[in-house]
Amino acid sequence: MSRPVKRSFTIAGHRTSISLETAFWDALKAVAATERVPVARLIGRIDATRGAGGLSSAVRVWVLLHFRELARRSS
Repeated sequence: MSRPVKRSFTIAGHRTSISLETAFWDALKAVAATERVPVARLIGRIDATRGAGGLSSAVRVWVLLHFRELARRSS
């Protein structure tokens, strides 16, 4: 497994950064491409619904749930 990679974004007018493993960055890029939105916008949507937890954790959980739902629909 890769070490986390830190990237910075502007979300809702403020600068933030998150650290994710390469597999999660790749998954986010794939979803963003499918939805034709920038990765920062996708992260902004996740940020808006995450509650009190950290953003990096919220992104990881969102990616897991997203692909679980895709798998459920295709089975």
